[in-house]
Amino acid sequence: MEFDVVIVGGGPSGLAAACRLSQLAEADGKELSVVVVEKGSEIGAHILSGNVFEPRALDELYPDWKEQGAPVETAVKGDIIHYLTSSRKSIGVPALLVPSPMHNKGNYIISLGKLCQWLGDKAEAAGVNVFPGFAASEVLYDKQGRVKGIATSDSGIGKDGQQKSSYQPGYELLGKYTIFAEGCRGNLGEALMQQFGLREHADPQHYGIGLKEIWEIDPQKHEQGLVVHTMGWPLDNRTEGGGFLYHAANNQVFLGFIVALNYTNPHLSPFHEFQRWKGHPRLRACLEGGKRIAYGARAVNKGGLQSLPKLSFPGGILVGCDAGFLNGVKIKGAHTAIKTGMLAAESVYQALSKGEEYSELGSFDEAVRKSWVHDELHRARNFGPSLHKLGTFFGAAFTFIDQNIFRGKLPFTLRNQHADHDSFQKASAAKPIDYPKPDGVVSFDILSSVFLSSTNHEEDQPSHLILKDASIPIDFNLPEYDEPAQRYCPAGVYEVVEENGQPKFQISAANCVHCKTCDIKDPTQNIDWVVPEGGGGPNYSGM
Repeated sequence: MEFDVVIVGGGPSGLAAACRLSQLAEADGKELSVVVVEKGSEIGAHILSGNVFEPRALDELYPDWKEQGAPVETAVKGDIIHYLTSSRKSIGVPALLVPSPMHNKGNYIISLGKLCQWLGDKAEAAGVNVFPGFAASEVLYDKQGRVKGIATSDSGIGKDGQQKSSYQPGYELLGKYTIFAEGCRGNLGEALMQQFGLREHADPQHYGIGLKEIWEIDPQKHEQGLVVHTMGWPLDNRTEGGGFLYHAANNQVFLGFIVALNYTNPHLSPFHEFQRWKGHPRLRACLEGGKRIAYGARAVNKGGLQSLPKLSFPGGILVGCDAGFLNGVKIKGAHTAIKTGMLAAESVYQALSKGEEYSELGSFDEAVRKSWVHDELHRARNFGPSLHKLGTFFGAAFTFIDQNIFRGKLPFTLRNQHADHDSFQKASAAKPIDYPKPDGVVSFDILSSVFLSSTNHEEDQPSHLILKDASIPIDFNLPEYDEPAQRYCPAGVYEVVEENGQPKFQISAANCVHCKTCDIKDPTQNIDWVVPEGGGGPNYSGM
């Protein structure tokens, strides 16, 4: 199937690109064929974010978004930050000491999944072809080595690799330009970075794992529009991360916990850190008497400006979190994703208008450098490296000075060139962590949590979690690091079980929520995350 533009990913950046392309074509009275291919069963099914939303880019894409009914309604009415000093105590952080970009006046508490559904409807109404349930599994190249589109995965292949009666071959979606908007750690984006050497002058990308739940709480405890962040306990001063609790509409709260994936203790479990965090009196008081209705997890990129790859290559562009545009100090990436999607659309449309096809759009890299996105990331560039070098307490103090006094314009740039997967201590040298059993009131086990994500995969299909060397988990990772996949996975996919008196590495790929943590954190980079059949994975509602 041939199109003018192929867009991989139905998240905010991909859909913004599609909408902007349709606007430009309509303004010129031209026909433009655009397709968005999305691996989730529907638009929004794989979208997970906090989300306190900055509407700046949406203002540019649809200035009348309020009148058009965008699901951006719950305005932030206040910010609170607690420094949790122990499992029982905390200190309120005065507003004057909070880095200025973390203030949320003018922002909104939203479901990013619902916003993506709205953008998807706008795109379809403008004539864009939106194909959910189709997983882009391969980049296609022409004889000159230029990107000419993508292929979607075959369906109906059994675990034995043989075609079943339900077999259907994948599609080749060919475009004069392809925009890659897969989100954080997109597998095609990673392949493109290797193919074209896009990371040659960039620091390693850095990541966190974000875990989120939605709760319905006692109306008397609900303060619609209130934004709460925490730092400190249960993480130590060398482990970056923190929690959030956002009072959304309809007596719901969105709460979650992020752990930077450069943590060093292989005994640490981000899922269990999240569960015990909820037991702190500051959080528990809000949640008791409420009901947990959703759970999910997703990696986020946090490398910032220094970790951005080259964005363009012959025939294609990387946008949004596929490239790494999240602003770490703001803890926001949806607005930069939308804006980079728009800029990509403008560069592609300009090239097509000139009759150019499959060219390298350096104009996009230049447009990003001249945009407010680059200005934001440049001002925030020292946030992540300072936390890594100084620890969370002194790193936070540096960030206050950097952001509130120097406005992000200090005359130097810190770097973090140490890859996240290479940060583990040996298990024998690390402190074991004794996690409490879930109480069933505010803390829960992994399997009941995954159930709430509505994750579903066709059981009889090849595993999409591929070990490059099947011996490494037991022969190396287990003795060296107590096989950390058992703990860093937030869905219980990886286990070490006993079989005939010997340890065996077991993979339950059907549980996978597509967070990508294993692809990032495995110490030997032995796990390769590839797409399963289209439509598989979580089916988030309102996340």
